[in-house]
Amino acid sequence: MIENSMFEEEPDVVDLAKESPSYPIDSDDVVYEPRSSRLLVRGLGENDLDEDEEDYESSARLLGMSFMNRSSNQRSAASSYTRQQHSGSCSKPSTKTMVAGVVVLVLVASMLMVFYFLLGCTFTTAGCQKPNSTMDRIYPISTNGELFPWAELRLPPSVQPVHYSISLHPNLTLMTFQGSVSILVQVLHETKNIVLHSSDMNIITATFEGKEVHFLEYKPWQQIAFKFPEDLKKGQYVLNINYTANLSSSFDGFYNSSYVDTNGIKRVLAATQFEPLAARKAFPCFDEPAFKSTFTIKMTRESKYISLSNMPKVKTTDLKNGLQEDEFEKSVKMSTYLVAFIVADFISVSNNVSKTTVSVYAVPDKKEEVQYALDTACKLLEFYNTFFENDYPLSKMDLVAIPDFLAGAMENWGLITFRETTLLVGSNSSSIDKQLVTSVIAHELAHQWFGNLVTMRWWNDLWLNEGFATYMQYMSIETVFPGLDIDTEFLNVRFKALAKDALNSSHPVSTVVSTPEQVEEMFDSVSYEKGASILLMLNATLTDGEFRKGVIEYLQKYNLSNTESEDLWNSLSQVSKQNLSVSEMMNTWTVHKGFPLVTVKRSGTQVTLTQEHFLLNKKFIPVAPDDISLWHIPLTYVTDKCSVLTTLNLPDQVKWLKFNFRSDGFYIVHYDEEGWKDLIGALKEDVNVLTCKDRAALINNIFALSRSGKVSFRQVLNLMDYMRNETETAPLTEALFQLGQIYRLLDKRSELNLASRMTVSDHFGSLMENQSWDLETSVSKMTLRSALLEMACSLNIRNCATQAKHLFDQWFTSNKTSQIPSDLMRTVFKVAAQTDEGWGKLLDVYKHSINDPEKRKTLEALASTQDVRKIIWILQKSLDGSEIQTQEFPLVMKTICKNFAGYLYAWDFVKENWDKITQKFPVGSFAIQSIIISATSQFSTKTHLVEAQNFFTSLGTKGSQMRIVQEAVETIKLNMRWMENNLNTLQSWL
Repeated sequence: MIENSMFEEEPDVVDLAKESPSYPIDSDDVVYEPRSSRLLVRGLGENDLDEDEEDYESSARLLGMSFMNRSSNQRSAASSYTRQQHSGSCSKPSTKTMVAGVVVLVLVASMLMVFYFLLGCTFTTAGCQKPNSTMDRIYPISTNGELFPWAELRLPPSVQPVHYSISLHPNLTLMTFQGSVSILVQVLHETKNIVLHSSDMNIITATFEGKEVHFLEYKPWQQIAFKFPEDLKKGQYVLNINYTANLSSSFDGFYNSSYVDTNGIKRVLAATQFEPLAARKAFPCFDEPAFKSTFTIKMTRESKYISLSNMPKVKTTDLKNGLQEDEFEKSVKMSTYLVAFIVADFISVSNNVSKTTVSVYAVPDKKEEVQYALDTACKLLEFYNTFFENDYPLSKMDLVAIPDFLAGAMENWGLITFRETTLLVGSNSSSIDKQLVTSVIAHELAHQWFGNLVTMRWWNDLWLNEGFATYMQYMSIETVFPGLDIDTEFLNVRFKALAKDALNSSHPVSTVVSTPEQVEEMFDSVSYEKGASILLMLNATLTDGEFRKGVIEYLQKYNLSNTESEDLWNSLSQVSKQNLSVSEMMNTWTVHKGFPLVTVKRSGTQVTLTQEHFLLNKKFIPVAPDDISLWHIPLTYVTDKCSVLTTLNLPDQVKWLKFNFRSDGFYIVHYDEEGWKDLIGALKEDVNVLTCKDRAALINNIFALSRSGKVSFRQVLNLMDYMRNETETAPLTEALFQLGQIYRLLDKRSELNLASRMTVSDHFGSLMENQSWDLETSVSKMTLRSALLEMACSLNIRNCATQAKHLFDQWFTSNKTSQIPSDLMRTVFKVAAQTDEGWGKLLDVYKHSINDPEKRKTLEALASTQDVRKIIWILQKSLDGSEIQTQEFPLVMKTICKNFAGYLYAWDFVKENWDKITQKFPVGSFAIQSIIISATSQFSTKTHLVEAQNFFTSLGTKGSQMRIVQEAVETIKLNMRWMENNLNTLQSWL
C-alpha cells in the first residue's frame, strides 16, 4: 500500500507540501557519545580494499585512518564528548550485601506464591477471605458474559486456514451486504478452541462439520471463538458462518463509495481496502499475514454492475429478481489483507503482455484517461518479470481507479486499487503528473513480488514490503522511464527519511508491534523511505550484481511464504563474495532506530573518523552507560582530485574531501572548521566541483547540524552564499525547502517581513525573474519553476501575482481552452483564490471538474484562502464529505495550516472534532499522523506547547499513546529552541 500524501506534488518554500520534519526534545534509551567506528571505506568508484581484511577496524588501519577504539576505556583523546560520572556520595553496595538481599527477596516471593496458589485466595486488607479465580484475571469477558477462551491479540497458532469459500451479496441501495464463508481449517495441535477475527458483523448461524455451534465474541480485540467439549484432533475440518453487515462508511473493509457523473447523477459502488486489519470487516477470517490460504469468491450483483476480484472470472449465473452471480477462479495462496473485490459500473481497456492480461478500469466519464496507465503498467510488468527472473504468477492484472479511496493505492494481488489522482492521466496532464502516476504504479507492481509472493511474517517487518516496493519503484523508473527525472525525487525521499529518523520519537525499521494502533503507525516514513534508503545503500555496497542475485534467491526460496528480515540478509549473504556479513551490517540499520553522524577531522594528510547516533535534541538527553548503537557504515568519498583512492593518507595537494558520495549512504557528515571552509570555498569558486546530489546533501546536512546545535546558523548562511551561482534543481529545491521551514516559523510569530527577506534576499531573485510561464516538458525544470514562482507569488515578488491572475482570467473566460501549464496551475489558482470572485469561480470549477489533477489543485487553492469564514466552511465540508470528499480532509488541513490566517482555526477544529475525525480515520493511521503534524508542527511558543500537551493527554486510549503525538510535542519544543537561539542572528544578518 502507498499512502497518498507520499506522492503529493513537491511544494516550494512557502507552500511546505512536504511533511515538515519534526524534532523531539526528550529521549529515553539512546547514547549520544561519539563511538569508535565500524566503517566500510571506499573511494569513489572503488569496490574492494583488501580481500584478507578480518574486520572493519583492520581495514581502516590499512587505509591510514585513525579510529577511536570500541572499548570505552580506550577512546580517542580527540573526542569532545565524555561520559559524565555521578558526583553524589552514594556508593555501590558490596557483592555480599547484594547477594543477601536477593536471597531474602526470593524467599519472600516464594512464600507469597505458596499462599496465593496453594491456599487459593486473594489477598485483601482483611486477610485471605476471597477465593482466588485466576481465570477471571487472565481471560477477558465476551459479549454474553462468558469467559473468552483466548487472552492475546495475536491468534493462537494451533489452527490455520487452508481455503476460504466466500459468497457475498452487497445491496447498493440499502448499503448492506449478506455473506457466507466456508473455511477449511487445519488443526496442527489438539485444541478445544478455534479463534479467528470478526468485526462489525451480525453472525446469524455457524456450523462446524455440519453441526450448529455456539460462538463467543470479544469486540475490543475483534475476535470470535468456537469452544468444543473435547479436544479437536489433528486434521482438517470445515467451519461455515453466515452473517450480515453494513457496508463500511469509512475507507476500510467492504465500503461504499460514490461519485457524481457529468450528468449530475450520483453513482454508487462498493470496494475493499483490507490492509492492514480490515479483511475481518468483510468476512470472518484469520486476519494475520502469516495465515496464508487460498480463496474462492462468488459475488451476487445487479446486472447493471460488474464485479471484480483477485482472480479471473470463471462464470456468471443468472438468478431471480434480475440478479447475477459471478464466480472467480481459486486464488493463489495469499494473506487475507490482499483479498479484494469491487462492484461498480466501470469501463476498461486491456492489453496482453508476458502471458498476462493487463486492464485499467475507471468510471465511464474518464475512459479517455486510462491509456497512459495501461502502457506504463505493461512496460513495468515486463521489467519486473525480467529483473526478478520470476514471472508474475497470475493470468490477469487489473488496475482500478476508485473515486473514494483514502490511500494512494493498494497492491491487492491481481486487483490493484488506486486513487483516481494516482492512476488517471488526461490530455492536459504534465510530465510531473505522469511522474506521480508512474511512481505509484511502479510501487504497486513491485509489491506483486515483495509483499504478495513473499510476505512479511508480521507487521513488525512491514519494511520488507514497503521499503522494497519504494526502492524498486525508483530503480525501475530510472531504467524504464529515464526522462521522468526520478533520481532527484528519490534524493528528496532520502532527505525526508533522515529528517524523520533524527527524532527521538522515531523507531527501528523492524520494531515490536502488537496493538492495532501500533500496526497502523508502522505505515510511516521509516518503513517506506528509510527502508528504501538502506536498500539503496546496500546495493551500492555490494558488487557484480550481487544485490539482484540475492533478491532472486530470496524470492525463489520463499515463494508463497512468509519471512523476516534475517531471511533476506541470509539470501544476500549466500550470493555475496565480499568480505562482510550482510546480516551483521544490515542489522545495525534495522534493529536500532536512527542513523549515524560521521565526523571528519583532518590533520595534514591524515583523516580521523568517528561516529555517533545523530539526534537533533541530543544535548538535552543524559548519556546511557549501556548503549551499543554502532552502525556498520559503507563510507564513500570524493576529493578535488576525483581519483580512486586506496588509503585515507591523503596527498598534500588535496584541497577538500567530501564523504557520502551522491548521498547513497543513510547518514550525515560533519566536518571540522577547516573542512567546511574548504568545501564552501570550493563551491563559491566553481559549483560544479561537486555533483548536484552532493551539493544538495551538503545543504541538507548543514541545516540538520545547525538544528542539533553542532554548527551555528551563521555557518549555514555562509554555505548559502554560494547559492547565487546555483542552477540545478536538486540543491535549489532543498535550499528552498529548508528555508521554507524557517519562513513558516517566522510567519506564525508575525515576523513576516523578516521571513520574506530571508527567503528571497539576492539568492533566488534572478532565478524567479527568469522563469517562463509557458508550457515546459522537462520534469526537472518544471519542479524548480513551480517552487520558485509559487514562493514569488505568495510574497508578491516580481509582479508574479499579476501574471498569475492574468493567466487565470484567460483560462476561465476561454472556458479552459487557454491552457495553464499543469505545473503552474496550483500557483495560479492560489492567487485567484485570494479574492471573493476568484474563490467562487474555483469552487464552481471544483464541483464540476472531472480532471483529477486539476480538481486536487483547485481544492488546495480553495483551502489557501485568508477568509476565516471560508476556512471554517471548507474544514466542515471536507470532514463531513457533503461537498468535498472526506478523503481530502488531511490535504485540506495541511494546506490551511501553512497560512497564518488559518492555522489556529484548524487546530481548534481538530480539538473540537477529534471524535468525528477518529471515526473517519483509524487511530494511528497515516491520515491521523498527517492531521496531527499539520496542526502542530509550526507552533513555537510555550502557550501552544502546554495546550497541545493538555489536549493529547486528555485523549486517553483514543490517541494519547500514539508515536505521532510524542513527535508533535517534541517538534514544538525544538521550534521554541530554534527561535530562541537564532532569531537574533537572522535579524542581524538581514
